[in-house]
Amino acid sequence: MTTLQIIILAVVQGLTEFLPISSSGHLVLVPYLFSWTDQGLAFDVAVHFGSLVAVCIFFRDDIAALLTGGVRVLGGNVKTPESRMALAIALGTIPAAVCGLMFASWIEVNLRDPAVIVYTLAGYGVLMALADRFGRRTRNMGDVGFKDAFIIGCAQALALVPGTSRSGITITAARILGFERQDAARFSFLLSAPVIFLAASYKFLQLLMSGEDVAWGQLALGALVACVVAYIAIEFFMRVVTRIGLAPFAVYRLALAGVILYVLA
Repeated sequence: MTTLQIIILAVVQGLTEFLPISSSGHLVLVPYLFSWTDQGLAFDVAVHFGSLVAVCIFFRDDIAALLTGGVRVLGGNVKTPESRMALAIALGTIPAAVCGLMFASWIEVNLRDPAVIVYTLAGYGVLMALADRFGRRTRNMGDVGFKDAFIIGCAQALALVPGTSRSGITITAARILGFERQDAARFSFLLSAPVIFLAASYKFLQLLMSGEDVAWGQLALGALVACVVAYIAIEFFMRVVTRIGLAPFAVYRLALAGVILYVLA
C-alpha cells in the first residue's frame, strides 16, 4: 500500500469504528470504490489496535474501574459496583466472541459485499432512528444488569456482518432498553474494548502463523493515525449524541446506502 492509502484507510477506520455508521462497511467500500486491492490482515490488526488504544485512553477512568472490579471478582467480591460492571462487560462480550469464532471466517468470505452493506446500513439505520426517537430515557449506567448486558452483547454479535456497526447496534439495543443516550454510548464503547482486543489478538496470531512478511513501519503509521482519529471521533460523538441524538447518523446511513445502490446500478 502507498502512504496515502494507509492514511486514508486508517482515517476511515478511526472515524467509523465508534461512530454508528459501520467501520467494516466503509473498509470494504473504500477499496472497492478506488479499485484498491484488499488491505490485508496485518493492516486490519494495526488499525483495530489503534482504535482500542483510543477507547482505553478516552475512558481511562472507566477502564481502571473495570480492572479493579475484575480483580475484586477474582478475589470473590462480586457486590461492589465495579465488580458488577466488570461481570456485566464480561457477560456481554461472550456472544460476540462465540459468534466470531464460529462464523467470522464464513462471514469474511460470503458477506463482505457492497450489496449486503446496502441492506444492513439502511435497515439498522431505520431501527436506530426509531429506537432513539421512541425509546425511554429513564436508565443510566448504574442500572445496567446482567440481562441488559447479555441482550446488548447479543446485539453486538450482529455487528460481525459488514454494514451493521458495532456501536450503532449496541447503542440501539441500549436505547430500546430505556438507557439515556450518553449512558447507552458509554456502555457501548466499554463493551467494545474486550471484543476489539480479542479480534485484534486473534488476527495477530493468524498473522504470526501465516509467516508473511510484515511492513512494521506501515502498520505503525496506520495504528497511530487510527488512534488519533478514533479519539477525536469518540469525543465528537459523545457531544453530538447528548445534544442531538442519533438521527444525523441514521440519515447518513440511508444516504450512503443510496449512494452504494447508485454505484452498483
